[in-house]
Amino acid sequence: MVHVDSRVLETIIETANDHFFIVDGRGRVLDVSPGAAAVYGVSRDVLKAATVQELEGQGVLKPSISLEVLRTGKPVQMMQVTGTGRRVIAEAHPVFVDGRIERIVSRSRDLTDLQLLQDEYALLQRRFSEHLKRSHAEGGGGEEGELEEELDSLMVRSSVMREVALLLRRVAPADATVLMLGESGVGKTAFARQLHRWSRRSSGPFVEVNCAAIPENLFESEMFGYQPGAFSGAARQGKSGLLEQADGGTLFLDEIGELPMPMQTKLLKVIQDGTVTRLGDTRSRRVDFRLVVATNQALAERVEEGSFRLDLYYRLNVIPVTLPPLRERPEDIPSLVESCLASLNKRYGRQKMLHASAWSELMGNDWPGNVRELENWLERAWLSATSDVIDAPARRIPVEDSSESLLDHADPPADERLGEQETLPEYLARLERAALVELCQRLPSTYALAKRLGISQPSVVRKLKRHGLRISRPG
Repeated sequence: MVHVDSRVLETIIETANDHFFIVDGRGRVLDVSPGAAAVYGVSRDVLKAATVQELEGQGVLKPSISLEVLRTGKPVQMMQVTGTGRRVIAEAHPVFVDGRIERIVSRSRDLTDLQLLQDEYALLQRRFSEHLKRSHAEGGGGEEGELEEELDSLMVRSSVMREVALLLRRVAPADATVLMLGESGVGKTAFARQLHRWSRRSSGPFVEVNCAAIPENLFESEMFGYQPGAFSGAARQGKSGLLEQADGGTLFLDEIGELPMPMQTKLLKVIQDGTVTRLGDTRSRRVDFRLVVATNQALAERVEEGSFRLDLYYRLNVIPVTLPPLRERPEDIPSLVESCLASLNKRYGRQKMLHASAWSELMGNDWPGNVRELENWLERAWLSATSDVIDAPARRIPVEDSSESLLDHADPPADERLGEQETLPEYLARLERAALVELCQRLPSTYALAKRLGISQPSVVRKLKRHGLRISRPG
């Protein structure tokens, strides 16, 4: 029986796609899978004749995950850079005998090819950007004209959001996982739905799951479903989970950073195997869906904190798409306001409109809550207006001033009003230039301006160049 078990272990090591290391409690390498030689740049025989301490010292393992297990006595997961320059994700588990670490079993997976794929998508995105700029300079093209019609429901006007839309439309026919990044309220759900409509799965279901809204004790039954009698209170006929319900369509996992760690492990298995097993069931069911996830968190930081699995992160981060905040695309505000007002007028059966004086506040805010905050603010303004003309949106009121009327406000200064013959783009450019002039006199660098304005430093440089401005206090 022992001989059979050793042959089984040998077969697993010899045939695995992952790269296995078997190390003893002193760090001596006992066995290595054949494919490890190509990844780590050292022959199998040399690896088996060394210790992990020596391999780390020689730079073959950067760092050694087995040494980390010996130091902590716990399972470890980390990113390694091998001596050949390849990036691998590694995990290692201790085997205890009589309370001491007798063996360490580690396995690694080469992520270099995945990184190359991501680099290719980044190159495609840059080319899309260049295409848009050329198309805009030439007066537009057929593809952009079609995109104009398709994005009416999203109210997208800014060039940066059109670049995002073009990227999503190009990758929509594939089934690669899309990771939507951006602040809360920027429109990740709306773009996920549009991606689904563009995909070959558009006739299938679009299942949206907010990972932060489902209690952890109910998460597994909601996601995976359950069989009759699986637990106390289970429905007599059982229930299919959200993963099954997404079969043939798109599964959108919002707030993926809030996914509990046990569910991260189970989701990873579903992604790898393409099967789910209901609670209380012994058989697996095959599922086929396109996965789209979204987060407003920095998942890489969550990985470093140990609250998000590194291997799941790399499974999800295939096509990362960043949606910029509203303060970096003010061109979208007028169309969003128009759409929101039309919706409010239809809902409440009135025909209210904005007075020109309202635009200084609408266009001047940073909107930290983005599109969601803008829509909520407009609804308060609509409900607060005593006539069919909304002369100013309802302002955010500090708690200590909450007793004041929403309509108590002073007229904007003359230089902040829309000029008699001034167009909205001209008005916005004037306000932007005035703000930059004031900041250039106070702040020492473009990085300081970027921090103050909440935008990227390259964006600041472009804006200064556009307005012919420079920092007055270099430092």
